[in-house]
Amino acid sequence: MQVAGFQDKVSFIWSVADLLRGDFKSHEYGQVILPFTVLRRLECALAPTKQRVIDRATALEGRVQTLDKILQKEAGHSFYNTSPLTLTTILQDDKFAAANLRTYIRDFSPSAVEVLERYGFEAKIARLDRAGLLYQVVAKFAELDLSEQAVPNDAMGYIFEELLRRFSEMSNETAGEHFTPREVISLMVNILFSEDDKALTGTMPVRTMYDPACGTGGMLTVAQEHIRALNPKARLEVFGQELNPETWAICRSDLMIKGQDPNRIVLGNSFTEDGHEVRNFDYMLANPPFGVDWKKYAAPVQAEAEHQGYDGRFGPGLPRVSDGSLLFLMHMISKMKPVTDDPSTPDITEGGTRLAIVFSGSPLFAGSAGGGESEIRRWIIENDWLEGIVALPDQLFYNTGISTYFWILSNRKRPERRGKVVLVDARESWSKMRKSLGDKRKYLTADQIDEVTRLYADAVELVGRDKRVKLFENEEFGYQRTTVERPLRRRWEITEVTVEALVVSKPWAKWESSDAGPFRELIGQRYADEAACAVAVRKVDAPAAVVKELVKLAAVPDPDAPVITDKLGKPLPDPDLRDQENVPLTEDVDEYVKREVLPYAPDAWVDHAKTKIGYEIPFTRHFYEYVPPRPLAEIDADLAETEAKIRELLEGLAR
Repeated sequence: MQVAGFQDKVSFIWSVADLLRGDFKSHEYGQVILPFTVLRRLECALAPTKQRVIDRATALEGRVQTLDKILQKEAGHSFYNTSPLTLTTILQDDKFAAANLRTYIRDFSPSAVEVLERYGFEAKIARLDRAGLLYQVVAKFAELDLSEQAVPNDAMGYIFEELLRRFSEMSNETAGEHFTPREVISLMVNILFSEDDKALTGTMPVRTMYDPACGTGGMLTVAQEHIRALNPKARLEVFGQELNPETWAICRSDLMIKGQDPNRIVLGNSFTEDGHEVRNFDYMLANPPFGVDWKKYAAPVQAEAEHQGYDGRFGPGLPRVSDGSLLFLMHMISKMKPVTDDPSTPDITEGGTRLAIVFSGSPLFAGSAGGGESEIRRWIIENDWLEGIVALPDQLFYNTGISTYFWILSNRKRPERRGKVVLVDARESWSKMRKSLGDKRKYLTADQIDEVTRLYADAVELVGRDKRVKLFENEEFGYQRTTVERPLRRRWEITEVTVEALVVSKPWAKWESSDAGPFRELIGQRYADEAACAVAVRKVDAPAAVVKELVKLAAVPDPDAPVITDKLGKPLPDPDLRDQENVPLTEDVDEYVKREVLPYAPDAWVDHAKTKIGYEIPFTRHFYEYVPPRPLAEIDADLAETEAKIRELLEGLAR
């Protein structure tokens, strides 16, 4: 699962923290170590062509207005450095180390300088220099081999992510918020591309992928590797957006090293500053933070939902402010490509989009019928975009031990999957890690990834043959939230409790009198209806509000009392007996009530005007297997054996 040498590199880089201790607080270590790690990675990547770039820049100085493209080509990357300095040569003059390091950084290409500036590198250099630590820190990183030969891109991803995890834990942040285990990404990518083999094996296909919460870019990296494995000539152009400046800088530097356009990774909030507003993509992947509230940027999101409706991204509804997961999904759906099939190639679906997103269990069922989450699920399912959901094992992520799920959505389902949703239970597909990483104690082996991919790809054929796979019609996730009423039956009786409740009520507090004597004279009286009670109470000289309050308090539920009706003779509903029933969308409400309710409450009826449509995906319920309790004789035998052992131990102590 892990790349060889990954932990050794992490341990070496982490040892820099020992130098910083005392002069920097523990939560500040990452602000120094991460930018130096990125700087060293860029330097090692440029080392083979460094002198050629310097020579070319010197030869063309003053003769060409823009050297950028020329020097990028010479460097073999989308970035370069024209300084003769390196971290090693900077160490040759301790007195000018800070000045030389600043010069060295300024001589990177503009895109690389922007990345390093996001770390506030200038301030870090000044602070290290004042503390007398700059030379030692530079010396440490100058020893570190982060060349692409020594540390491939996947290993570099692990290094960045493990460092981020440690720094997050030290600063009490949400550890692991920025990344996803590589084997989870591999599984998602396998499933995402599983239906597109033919489309990806052409002469030179080009596809696009987007991640709205890209972190360090791990998902995009694994997707690119998968595409290359399918077809070395294929090209996956990746796009992303990231809110955290440090992880954005890591992702952007990674793209620079791979020769892709770093401008495709945008810094900012995907909801309020959509960096790819006018684009659509072939594929999308995301692992948004679990259970993170969106209160800070609620105003623009609510404004878009209100003013743009379905023409914007959030027309179906808004989730609770405590969890913005479904906002990411609606944002991604807005970037789906329309399907444009070519009749000449019926085996290949052109256009359209497939996406996968990691969620906790909450988006499956949170929210009641008619609420934001339910309406979002309804919109997705009724548009037939939800293709399937895979349940993953718990303890698979760095920052949480909870069970997680990833949803697969598509607007180009295969014919046999249209109108249906696949559920795959992969909760038992895991292996134990030799050493935990945060909360991550389990991982998926290559064989397990292949097995789950097969379960999903062959789901339609495996239904009924493999208990881990289930297939449902879209409508099976819908239900009708119906309101069942019972008639109001009351008798009116004035008791000691009634009068005591009256004298502590608000109407009584506003009345100048405090004498409850006249009302106590009514104690023990019963009345057939509200009108008779009101007539009796009005005989007491009291404000109308006090009279009304006492009549209300005197009402006592009585199943044997006559039904109270309105002016038209229709029975009034009793709010205390009101109940709700979730009736499957595929079933007639009246038939359901006739079968499930009326045998126990013959006087009940349904208020159809209050019926609401809801959608939920009760994943666990669909895979629940009843396990009968052990026989009593077996339990008794175990208890007897335990008691015998306890007696034996007590006898030993007595001796």
